[in-house]
Formats: sequence, structure tokens, C-alpha cells
Amino acid sequence: MGVFERFLSIWVAISILAGIALGNVFPNTFQVLAGLEFAHINILVAALIWLMIFPMMLQIEFRALAKIKQQPQGLLLTIILNWLLKPFSMAFLAWLFFKLIFADWVDPKSAEEYIAGMILLGVAPCTAMVFIWSQLTKGDPNYTLLQVSLNDVIMVFAFAPITALLLGVSDIQIPWGTLLLSVLLYVILPLIAAVLIRNLYERFQRENQLSSLLQQMKPWSIAGLMGTVVLLFGFQAQTILQKPYEIVLIAIPLLIQTYGIFAIAYFAALKLKLPHNIAAPACMISTSNFFELAVAVAISLFGLHSGAALATVVGVLVEVPVMLSLVGFANRTRHYFD
Repeated sequence: MGVFERFLSIWVAISILAGIALGNVFPNTFQVLAGLEFAHINILVAALIWLMIFPMMLQIEFRALAKIKQQPQGLLLTIILNWLLKPFSMAFLAWLFFKLIFADWVDPKSAEEYIAGMILLGVAPCTAMVFIWSQLTKGDPNYTLLQVSLNDVIMVFAFAPITALLLGVSDIQIPWGTLLLSVLLYVILPLIAAVLIRNLYERFQRENQLSSLLQQMKPWSIAGLMGTVVLLFGFQAQTILQKPYEIVLIAIPLLIQTYGIFAIAYFAALKLKLPHNIAAPACMISTSNFFELAVAVAISLFGLHSGAALATVVGVLVEVPVMLSLVGFANRTRHYFD
């Protein structure tokens, strides 16, 4: 591991502090940067995520996709956790904390909106960042691509009905632009670009140069992650300092949900005897969230300054450090899968 990978947690911690500090010192600048978006997707964040996921896309070999049918359990694990467990466990935890445990500390209207925001996070499995978590755990890039693609297809049909059921809302306005553009930006376009570049290297028999390119891109991938963290925390820097109490309350059930789902997924992967390079990405996909979609739906249903929007934003802030801790755990326990 290079210096970037070895001290990744430190770099991310520095990025979080830098984002909060810069966002409070230069609030107008970050407000302008936050406004650079299309279909609720920030252009700068999208570019940085592209920088992160492209190296993994370069590792995908389409010839190897045929072998995936030998390990269907990984796909089944992802589907069950993402669509039959995760939305309902999140809804239960949100209700438990904000209707019972925190009932005396939060007014009923805010509690309802916080619950709604957390439900939206639970119904939206990750599309982009999971490529980063897979890469950091040395996951199988071919299998990760298939898992993400399958989840995207299911999400097109299942997101609205499950959200309507759990929120008790009959008319869910899905921001299709956000959903489809995210799939295009974070899956289809980088995959096409990577395939074209990989074919060029293979066509001229320069596989060694391709390996060298991948090594050279690693630091840029980590830099993209750090830049994303700085922007995300910078966008919400003033909210973090103005509403620390609410953020802590929302973060507690989100943390329990995240670590709980990962624990279930990891234990199931062990019992299914999945290889680590399939098990780790499957667990990461089941744990992380598609925060762009959750934030967009929360704003469209409840408003920009609603408790639901705040809850989805807290999900963004919690996800990166928590997922990095799970990446570290997955790497330290790799020998369990030998």
C-alpha cells in the first residue's frame, strides 16, 4: 500500500476539518459552488467521483463477466439486504428513536420529517461511491459492476412503491433526471471510456503500460475522495455548527443502521462462503446510500429547509467516515474468508 492508502483515515479526517473550516470562513464561495448542479447533482462532486471510480472501471474485463454465474450468492445477498431488509429496518429505527426514545427532545413535526428523511436514505442503495469502497477492499471490479447495475435496475421500479409504502404518501414524485443522470454519469459513461482505453492498450499489446497507468492513477483517486469530502462538509459547514444537537440525534439511528446492516451482511457472506473480493463489495453496497437521490426526493417532497432534507444531509456526512471504518474492518478480517 502507498502512503495515500496507508494513511487514508488521516487524510479524510483532515479533509472533514478543512471542509468545515473553509465552509464557515468562505460561506459565499461554497454557496456558489453548491449551486453548480444539474438535476440535483453537483457538477464538481460528480467530476471528483468520476476521478475516483475511473481507475476501478479500467480494471473491468468483460470476458470475466461470464464467470460471475459461478457466484450467484453475492447478487442474492445484495438484493435481499437492499430491498427486503434495509428500508424496513431504517424505518423501524427512525420510528423507535424519534417516536419513543427522543420523543421528549424533538417536537412532533420535526420528528416526522427526520423519520421521512432517514427512510429515503434507507430506500436508496449506493450507485457511485460503492466503486470506491470496492476498490479499497480489493473487490472484484467485474462483480461490483454487475451488483451496482442490478441494483440500479431494481431501483427504477422499486424505489417509488417502497418509499410510498413507508412514508404513507400515495404520490411520490421521483426526480427521474437525478436517478437516470446518476446512472449515466457514474456507471455508463466511465465504463464506456474505460473499455475504449483498455481495448487500445490491449490492441497494441501494452498491458504493462496499463498496469503502470493504474498505479499512477491511485493517488488521483484518493485525491478525488478527499476533494469530495471537503466539498460535502463545506456545503453543510454552517448547518453543522448551527444545529449540532439535531445532527447528533439523527446520526445515532443512522450509525446503528449502517453498522447493523454491515454486520448482518458480513456474517451472511461468511456463512455463504463467499470469497472476500465478492463479499466485501456486496456488504458495502448493502450498507451505503445513494445520497443524491435521497436528498433530491427529500427537497421535492418536504422542502429545502425541512427536517427530512437535514436528515438526508446528515446521512451524507456520516457515510464517508463510517464506510472508511468498515473498509478498514473488511481489510483487517480478510483472513476470515481464506
